[in-house]
Formats: sequence, C-alpha cells, structure tokens
Amino acid sequence: MALNLNDPTAAAQIALAQVQVSERHTALLQDIKLQNQRLLWLAIQQDWHQQMGTPRYSDPRHLVPHGYKTYSQTDEDGIIAEIFRRIGTTNQRFIEFGVESGIECNTLNLLIQGWSGLWLDGSAQNIARIAETLGAYQAAGQLVAAEAFITAENINELFAQNGFTGEIDLLNIDIDGNDYWVWQAVNVVNPRVVVVEFNGTWRPPVSVVQPYRPDYTWNGGNNYFGASLKAFEKLGAQKGYALVGVNYGGGNAFFVRSDLVSDEKFLPPFTAEQHYEPPRFFFALTAGHPPAAGPLIQV
Repeated sequence: MALNLNDPTAAAQIALAQVQVSERHTALLQDIKLQNQRLLWLAIQQDWHQQMGTPRYSDPRHLVPHGYKTYSQTDEDGIIAEIFRRIGTTNQRFIEFGVESGIECNTLNLLIQGWSGLWLDGSAQNIARIAETLGAYQAAGQLVAAEAFITAENINELFAQNGFTGEIDLLNIDIDGNDYWVWQAVNVVNPRVVVVEFNGTWRPPVSVVQPYRPDYTWNGGNNYFGASLKAFEKLGAQKGYALVGVNYGGGNAFFVRSDLVSDEKFLPPFTAEQHYEPPRFFFALTAGHPPAAGPLIQV
C-alpha cells in the first residue's frame, strides 16, 4: 500500500527510517575504518619484523631491533632502555623538553620506574595537564614540570633554577626547530646520553641546520625545521658524544658520551651514514590501549 506523503504520520515514519539508515551507514563506515586501521597496523608490524631479520640489523650491537613503545611516540622507549642496559645508570635523573602533556614522550617510562627529572614545555595548558595526571610524582619531588619557551639564551638558566646541574643520565631534546642551537648552548648539565630530534629529509652527507631564531615555532605542516643527522653528528663530536643509533621511525638520534662508548658496546662507525634511518612517519608500534598515566606504586 502506497504511503500518503501528505499524512504527517507517514512523513514521520519516512524521516525515522532515513535516520535509521543514516545511523547504520555511519556505523558501517566506522567499522570499515577500524578494520582498515587494524590491517594497516598489522602490515606495519609484519614489515618491521621482516626488516629486523635483514642483514642491516643483524649485528647484535645495532640498537634498532631493541625498540619498543611504552609511552614514546614509536620505538624510543626500548632503545633508551637498551642503551642504559649497556652503559648502566648513575643518578637516574633526566631532562626532557617539548613533552606536551607528558603522556607520549621519551621519559615517562623512566619516571614510572623510579627515575626523577625535569620536564619543560611552552604551553600552560600542557603543564596543567601534567599536574592533573602526574601530580603525585610532582608532590613526591620526583618530577618538576615547568612552563617555558625554550631558547639558546635561557636553556641553562632554566635547568639551574629548577635544580638540575652537573651530571645527569639523560637529556632529551624535541622542540621542532631550534634543537641544534639549544643543544649547542647547553653547558650546565653533563648528560651521559642525549636524544635529539633530527630532520630526516636531509640525508647524509648533507650537513645543514636552519638559521637560529629565538622566537621560532614550527607550523607543523611542512618539512622545513631543525637540522640534518650529519649536522648533529658533527655537533655531538664537538661536545664529546658519539652517534650510536637512530630509531626505526627516523626521527630521533641517540648519542652517548664518548667516555662510555666502545666498539664492543655499540656499532661503529658512529656516523650519520652508518646509522641513518629515513622518515617513516607511518611507523607505529603499540603498547595496547591508548596511553594514559597516573600514580603507580612500586612493589
């Protein structure tokens, strides 16, 4: 029997049916999107495992196969853990800047293992978020989180006024721009390990860095930022550090102080040509559920 479109009841039924179809269509699209994400993740994992079996990564001194994610963006947590397994720790103190909310960074995994440290970020909102989620660590004196726009001129003062001078185990630099110039300026701390973000667009032997501008902020939409790996290799050597590896995602370089480096512990030569990994921004490891943080009890 045909519906009378002039009948208000019939019109309401048609509208309801259209809504139901739309909801089912939306749910179907969401299911398809989720399945595609799962398939992509599975393909990435399979590719990573296959690559780890190739000759490039066969040397046991190579750091990349040790990568895993707990709270880092990709595989940095595992590489940092392996470096300290090889060289040991001293005071288990860290500094990281550019942490955003702290939920996805390279030192949260150390914090929950009992390390202490300093986080710096230029956003008041991020510092407030850290206080909400990790305030227990701040209250215990294990974590200092301070709002600061970092420059080469103020970096040493920021470290000192927050109680960090002398030897520390780890310095992590990630500010999407002036990383090279800020590391060059650091002199009040003596980190045993330095992790710094590089721009993999510029492959070895290209040795370039963007000009220093203290008010610079990256717009997040292009590949003009920071410095090449070769530039960081040279800077590290000037400051007494050897480039011992790069993460598989091709974004972070790992330096160890030269007095702690040997050919037995790390893979020579300690050059950008040896350790370069291209930008793989599609690369993602998983730690299970989406990351979150809060108080934990050591048992």
